[in-house]
Amino acid sequence: QVQLVESGGGLVQAGGSLRLSCAASGRTFVGYAVGWFRQAPGKEREVVAAISYSGGSTYIADSVKGRFTISRDNAKNTVYLQMNSLKPEDTAVYYCAAGPGGLGAIRLGHANYRGQGTQVTVSS
Repeated sequence: QVQLVESGGGLVQAGGSLRLSCAASGRTFVGYAVGWFRQAPGKEREVVAAISYSGGSTYIADSVKGRFTISRDNAKNTVYLQMNSLKPEDTAVYYCAAGPGGLGAIRLGHANYRGQGTQVTVSS
């Protein structure tokens, strides 16, 4: 069993930055791809970024490309989402999810584990 805990969310002004962390406990991330998703009230869930277990392959959604980056430190069982140049439309609950199916599968939301989420609010 893997528990995922997100942290780093908060309130930030437009143009600011936040770094979200997704820490795994219980078992490790070994072999698992990880994705960051977000969901705003009244909107569908959106995959924001994803990373393979090795970190060699990543995916960044067009809506955040050039502003967000994803990385991971497997020694720390942690995946990061660096968010720069934040916009009010980035406001959402962000959560991470992990699964063994690789980058393509996690992008589709095929995950074995999911965190509770962290709120990101960007004020204009």
